[in-house]
Amino acid sequence: MSEVKIFRITGRMLVSHDRFPTWQKFTKEVRALTKEQALEKVYSILGSNHKLRRKHIVVEEVKEISPDEATRSDVLEFLRIERLVVG
Repeated sequence: MSEVKIFRITGRMLVSHDRFPTWQKFTKEVRALTKEQALEKVYSILGSNHKLRRKHIVVEEVKEISPDEATRSDVLEFLRIERLVVG
């Protein structure tokens, strides 16, 4: 079984691409097993929250980080869970 890692993904996204296009920087921290799964998660998050297509998202860096470097509260909450009970 693979271990879940934390990835920090930085890049730019084109917001208001129809009226006044502007590139805005973003940084996302996600939990995933692989780099490819982390990228898919970020594309999904940005696409659903900002109604962006993949061509409007430019990923500049994907970096695996240690749990000590994580800053997002939801990522840190998962680190504290000792076991998951599914009912």
